[in-house]
Amino acid sequence: PQRSALDNKTMRRYQVILWTQLSSRTLSSSAATFAFIDSSPGAKFASLYNRENNHRGITTGSSTVHSISSCRRSMTSLASSSEEGGGAKNLVVDPFCFRQFAEKENSKGYAGAVFNLSVSKFEEIVNSRYSSSQLKDGYAPFCKHLFIVNDFSDARVNVLPITKENEKYLRTRYEARNEKELPVLARYFDRELLMEGKEESDVFPVAKYIDLILYSREQIKKENAAMGKDEEQESAPWGIVSIKAQDVDRELPMTPITAMRNALGKDQGGSGVELVMEAYMEAVDYWKGHANVL
Repeated sequence: PQRSALDNKTMRRYQVILWTQLSSRTLSSSAATFAFIDSSPGAKFASLYNRENNHRGITTGSSTVHSISSCRRSMTSLASSSEEGGGAKNLVVDPFCFRQFAEKENSKGYAGAVFNLSVSKFEEIVNSRYSSSQLKDGYAPFCKHLFIVNDFSDARVNVLPITKENEKYLRTRYEARNEKELPVLARYFDRELLMEGKEESDVFPVAKYIDLILYSREQIKKENAAMGKDEEQESAPWGIVSIKAQDVDRELPMTPITAMRNALGKDQGGSGVELVMEAYMEAVDYWKGHANVL
């Protein structure tokens, strides 16, 4: 209708504000989000509606929109959530991590956390909980951590404190995580000895958190090339290279021997990152009183 056809009260009461065009994995650049605002006293934020994708955004039902800046914040939040929860995966399980899934042959004999979920189901769950704002820095710029609550698996912790009662179960051995890596000496608890005459739940509590250790796609490609592996076609920005089941939502120090191996060249299974003495000594302080269970 023409402006003359609308009374002044209606014009004041309802305003339509066109926010910026959104461009993300789920919203094309032509998609526009509108906010309908009741500017009268005590008015409520009515709704957000995405024209192109034909879905409702959010309705507060309780908060008055006092200004355009409030509207902008709400719509920015919608744009962010659309990007984080889009159809494209942000996280994929790297083949190096397949040993942590029971459906994979190389999981047999692996003593770390092994999941009965399929790789695809695990990826579905962790991608639904992914938020770039929750990523924590790892030991190098290409490494990040994402901590999520473990309410979807029966994964149990596999790091235990060393006590007078269990130190007799400690063992050592040389190990490499794959045929390309340089074997290094590792200290660990022997699982079979720990379990003699006991139930699993008596020794290993179900983990409260899952620590996803992520490598950037660029770093994974570099390491694969250095070890002579075929180039992969995966495009997800983050690869899950390890999964830790633990009781705290923070990073546990990597074992000192792992830090030393990472300082080796990529052709030896390392990442080529220089060893940092302060971080190394923090790792020593933790691991002198703890051990993995293998």
